[in-house]
Amino acid sequence: MADSLDDGAARLTLEALIQTAQDHLFIVDAGGRILDVSPGSAAVYGLSRDALRATTVQALQAGGVLSPSVSLEVIRTGQPAQIMQRTGTGRQVIAEAFPVYAGGKLIRVISRSRDLTDLRLLQDEYALLQRRFAEHLSRHHEPDDDDDASVGELVVRSRIMREMVHMLKRSAPTDATVVMLGESGVGKTAFARQVHRWSRRRGGAFVDVNCAAIPESLFESEMFGYQPGAFSGASRQGKAGLLEQAHGGTLFLDEIGELPLSMQSKLLKVIQDGSLTRLGDTRSRQVDFRLVVATNQDLARRVEEGAFRLDLYYRLNVIPVTLPPLRERREDIRGLAERHLGQLNRRYGQEKVLHPSVWVELMSNDWLGNIRELENWLERAWLSAEGEVVGAPGPELSAAGGEAFSGGQEIAEVENAKRQAHEATLAPGQGLRAAMEAHERCLLESLTATHPTTYALAERLGISQPSVVRKLKRHGLRLGR
Repeated sequence: MADSLDDGAARLTLEALIQTAQDHLFIVDAGGRILDVSPGSAAVYGLSRDALRATTVQALQAGGVLSPSVSLEVIRTGQPAQIMQRTGTGRQVIAEAFPVYAGGKLIRVISRSRDLTDLRLLQDEYALLQRRFAEHLSRHHEPDDDDDASVGELVVRSRIMREMVHMLKRSAPTDATVVMLGESGVGKTAFARQVHRWSRRRGGAFVDVNCAAIPESLFESEMFGYQPGAFSGASRQGKAGLLEQAHGGTLFLDEIGELPLSMQSKLLKVIQDGSLTRLGDTRSRQVDFRLVVATNQDLARRVEEGAFRLDLYYRLNVIPVTLPPLRERREDIRGLAERHLGQLNRRYGQEKVLHPSVWVELMSNDWLGNIRELENWLERAWLSAEGEVVGAPGPELSAAGGEAFSGGQEIAEVENAKRQAHEATLAPGQGLRAAMEAHERCLLESLTATHPTTYALAERLGISQPSVVRKLKRHGLRLGR
């Protein structure tokens, strides 16, 4: 009697779970026959609950209702699976399924799916709101060329980067997860560090982890730590993992798209529970950190390919920040070059200056490697310079590696240019900013004679047309002179 009551209670409990499920549940036997589905599945898959319970996942896949079937993948492999599906009704869903074994034999497959179509629409609306917010900032905060262009380690002269900094400053005091997106070398790590400095956790550690640099076999011990004797070769004292080291501070996970799937689920659990367990330990430890992640990959596509967990993706994608490549914010090049030149001078104990002709090369190059490529080029030019002037005309310092600076000048002209650059920097009472202003005026004056409009001049310089107008006005220059 008790057994029958227990069986009845189990059936009622299962039915209640199916009836109230927010996700779309399928229960399938080992042969692919659908035993039950949640009522909400009908709207997504275009068939009534009764019709779904009267067919198989093989038939639904063949008919295009499930494209493809995640349950069939589990039946084929015997392992959990997660895929993106497009249904017969045109909906896009994320589906995951899990095997159920009895006596070592597969007896059931439980799958659940979540409709992403409306969520994608909401994301598009959010992106539109972000663009409108940026436009609002542009209308009500006109950047001034005389503003301080440095924010900590950052150089932000361009309008788009000033807007980025404004948004990050607003979000930094919160604990919301920030996702830094953008090409390699655009400065994601520098911006992550600045978010930490602006946050209430600035007194804690900033733990920088490159997910692509840690071998998968060592990832768990490095991230979660281990107890003494947890494995062969383990330290006798044990070790706190990187997650623990970030307690009270900021954890920066660079190249998050390279995080192994097995670690993704464990990271998600830490984020959700705020606790972790070291290898070889039985007790959990509380951790509290601000999470900032970065990637140069399309995480949404990684999810569709099954290489990144959807639930982790949405857990991380709270404040997405896309850093534009350097070729789309050329106004920042001058400040970045000046900053790195100063770092090189301090590192090597010298006071070298840039030759005026360098600026044409720096501003016109596309810098496909972004800031990293620019800095590498400058260091190579600095080390190659025999005297105190970096980048004097010569065939060895082409940013593209093949073309030279405009050569063909006589030796006397080259030496005269070197002397002028050197004297301009060292003139009594003249600082670096004033010297750069003089070089800028000289460059603009030469280009106004050959460019008929401010738009043509802006395209040649790689800056915005309003910036050209302001610069010409500041230097008292007009086109055609």
